[in-house]
Amino acid sequence: MSEMRTFGATTQILAFVEPQVSVSVIVAAGDVQANAQGHKIIPAGTPVGGADNVLEEDGSKQVAVATDATARGVLLHDVDVTSGQGNGTMLIFGFVNLNRIPNVTIPDAVKTALDGKVTFLARN
Repeated sequence: MSEMRTFGATTQILAFVEPQVSVSVIVAAGDVQANAQGHKIIPAGTPVGGADNVLEEDGSKQVAVATDATARGVLLHDVDVTSGQGNGTMLIFGFVNLNRIPNVTIPDAVKTALDGKVTFLARN
């Protein structure tokens, strides 16, 4: 069994760096549980979205963790929501390596909602 450690670098979730398209988003804190250090972190690779169209031009709508057909993309990097909403980057087109997001589960409903937009691969 392998062990993953991060030393000051961000998590790279992409299977292929190009092509990819991402947009900036405001991430709602929601029901995120604090870690041992008291920080509320939504990990990279987490599906996010919402019932509203979060891809509108003004970018003022918040996204939240999504486990169903309301998913619009996945977080490209970890987002800290300890103090409330946070700024994030949502991948709306690209290839995500499932082996790089071991603590995130991608439900089938999310895969269906993102089909043709975000492709999930398990690459070593």
